[in-house]
Amino acid sequence: MKFVYPEGATPIDADEERALLPDHITVQRELNAWESQNIQKAAVWGLSRKRSNLLTLEFVRDLHRRMFDATWAWAGEFRRSDKNLGVAWEQVPVEVRNLMGDARYWLGESTFGVEEAAIRVHYRMVSIHPFVNGNGRHARLFADILLFNHDLPRIDWGEKSLDSAGTARDRYINALRAADTGDFSLLLSYVQS
Repeated sequence: MKFVYPEGATPIDADEERALLPDHITVQRELNAWESQNIQKAAVWGLSRKRSNLLTLEFVRDLHRRMFDATWAWAGEFRRSDKNLGVAWEQVPVEVRNLMGDARYWLGESTFGVEEAAIRVHYRMVSIHPFVNGNGRHARLFADILLFNHDLPRIDWGEKSLDSAGTARDRYINALRAADTGDFSLLLSYVQS
């Protein structure tokens, strides 16, 4: 089966695609629906209580595993190949560990408010691109869990409209690209709108 990826999404290679667990999925909309159910269960789990281990490599991987464990055999495992974006695959564990350390510092020293820290964690996680697929969805849920841990509401990311090409997805991708240059204003505006 060949999946269709909207602009800004990371295509998976044939070997990674063969790791699809449910054998009844034959088209993209079935995959989207299946993944959505899997992710919803992970969101319920992630937002069920505050997490003392949130800013750890282990939690990053566990969250991804819970989001995609009914969908992909590689769920929760860092990628082992380079993609169209992200750091070299060999650097993923180091970069994620560094990000978690930075986040602990930002929050501990009040470098940024919690919402901006969550947005910056989200952005860096997407930039690192630690997993074969699902990086944006993982980074958004991770940011929401970080906000929940600090008694703040989840962000309305417009998840449904981010799954396919359109105005919301274009705005989100453009905000990420602006953050690539150090300008977080569009990303902050996107999540606050």
